[in-house]
This record gives sequence, structure tokens and C-alpha cells, in this order.
Amino acid sequence: MKNINRFRLLAVFLLLVMSALSINAQPTIAEQIPVRGLSIVAPGSGAVDQFVSFIENDLATRQINVLILRVDYNYQYKSHPELRDENALSEQDVKKLVAVCGEHGIRIVPQINLLGHQSWAEGLGNLLKVYPEFDETPSVQMPEEYEWPNEDGLYCKSYCPLHPGVHEIVFALVDELLDVFEASDFHAGMDEVFYIGMEECPRCSGQDKASLFAGEVWKIRNHLAAKERKLWIWGDRLIDGKITGLGMWEASMNNTHRAIDMIPKDIFICDWHYERPDKTAVYFAMKGLKVATCPWRNPDVARTQVQDMIAFRNGSTPEMKDNFQGIILTSWSSAEGFMKDFYDDSGADGVKEMLSIFE
Repeated sequence: MKNINRFRLLAVFLLLVMSALSINAQPTIAEQIPVRGLSIVAPGSGAVDQFVSFIENDLATRQINVLILRVDYNYQYKSHPELRDENALSEQDVKKLVAVCGEHGIRIVPQINLLGHQSWAEGLGNLLKVYPEFDETPSVQMPEEYEWPNEDGLYCKSYCPLHPGVHEIVFALVDELLDVFEASDFHAGMDEVFYIGMEECPRCSGQDKASLFAGEVWKIRNHLAAKERKLWIWGDRLIDGKITGLGMWEASMNNTHRAIDMIPKDIFICDWHYERPDKTAVYFAMKGLKVATCPWRNPDVARTQVQDMIAFRNGSTPEMKDNFQGIILTSWSSAEGFMKDFYDDSGADGVKEMLSIFE
């Protein structure tokens, strides 16, 4: 009888110890936010094997479960081969990425910049090079040796969202890319759209800029929804830059912000702020949109953004909680440059320290 009582006392003691440990244990980042992502330029064909190893050994081990791959024209498209980059990814290259991400439970979200960012500091993107008739602002010329900024102080041309031929071409690319990546989500970019509803455009002149932006969101969203796919976009054009004081880059100064009340609620917002942990995720969540906060290169800001996201989820009603989805790190170097900085620990853009926020 004494032995039985001892065993009972021991069992009770162990249960109390285990209960105390579970109370004191801090939940991991993975347990607190559902989306833990990285947005990065897709690697070149020659770096695919290294990137596969990087995913396996350095991203999956840090509990990253979303990988936004900015592909644009870095794929050997069959529908429009005239738009391919030189030495673009092959189908075999893509399947290596699909395989390693599938093995580690990482969702790939391929990206092609739609509407805006049809030019960069380096010059025109492939779409407007090949199809100049789609250009919203043909009068804004790119110098032969293009250097940012142009005469307007900008580097982001747009295609005309009302041109009758543009969507047939870009949607063919989108479909092909989603098929080869076996993806159910697509990132359309749509950030830094400065050229929209311009007077020189015979179709857009006089049109409300918010309506034009919202109309393009709906077109892309509806095309994807026909195959049960979902749309992701950057959130800056949906924030009022004047009221918030965020200005023309992180927010809108040309009235596209009013589109937030015109767009569908089933799109995913990537809300980027790099120098300060601005809490605009609350704004998107209160509009009924799912949102992830997106840091870059500033680990201290990123850590605050992680804690903010956890606090938003913990402090929300059940109806609101799921709108706060998580954190997506962004990188604006090449994948090859990102990996070099990571392995050399050179500190460029705080690569290794940024990835550590999920640990």
C-alpha cells in the first residue's frame, strides 16, 4: 500500500512539474504566426542547385513556410517566348524548386509585376520593350544609358490597364507560371504605381485613378479565381500617403488609396515598411483583408514588426485574428547575392540577422 501511495505521489509531482514547464515555456514564432516568408528574386538557371540547398538547409530550418519568387520574365515561357530573359529558368529548373519546397512544406508564390514596375532603374522591362503600345506613358522616354531617376524623378513605368491587348498576353504568362510551379497563389506586385490614368493615354485620360487600380485588381483576381487561385499584392497603393505621412513610395499620393474600398476581400496584402515599424497592418485587417507585414534589411525594425504581429493576433477578436497572417522578409538583391551575403556573413542588408528573427 505504501508503494502504491509513493507511486501516486510521484505521478502527481511529475504532472505538476510538466504543467509548470508548459506554463513557463515561451511559444515559438512558428506557433504564433501562420505565415513566415521570404520574398526574393528567383535564381538564375546556373544557381538553382545552390538555391535548392539554401532552401533545404537554411530556410526550412528557420521555419519559413512561404517563398515569394519574383520570376517576371526569368522563365522559358512557351506561350510568349519573345518575352523570355536570356538564360531563363527551364521547366526542369523550376521542378527542382517545387520538389524541395514541397518536401519541406514551403508554399511557393510566383510573382510577375503587373500594372506597375514595367521599368526599373536599369531600364524597360521586357513587356514594354516588346510591346511598346501597352505603355501608359510613351512620352516618358528611357535614355539609351538609363540612370535613375528619369526627368519625372521616377523609374516605374506602367502598362495601360485599359489596353485591349495587354491581358491576353500577361494572363497567358501567369497561367503558364502557376502551372509549372504547381502553385495556387500568385503575386502580381502592383506596388509603386505612379503612372495611372494619365492625360496622354487615349483610354485612361479623365478616369478615376482609384477605379482604374481597383479595376485591374478585379481583372487579375477574377482570372485567378476561375481556377481557384488567389491573388497577392503589395499594399502601398492602398494607403493614403498624405494622411499617414508615409509619402509617395510607401503609400499613395495620387488617390489610388481609395481603391481599398473597391477591391475584393479575398486578396492577400503584403504590407511593406522598412525604416520604421508602421502599424498599417491594422488598417488592412480592419478592412477585412488578410495581411502580412514585410520588413527589409533592418533587424531591429523587423523584430518589432514580429512582436507587433503577435500582439495584433493576441489582442484581436476571433473575427479579426486570422486577418493578421504573419511576416514576410523581403530581399531586393539577386538570389545569388543574397546567398553570398548569407554564407560570407558580410552583413550586407543584415541577411543572416534578418533570417534569425524566425528562430
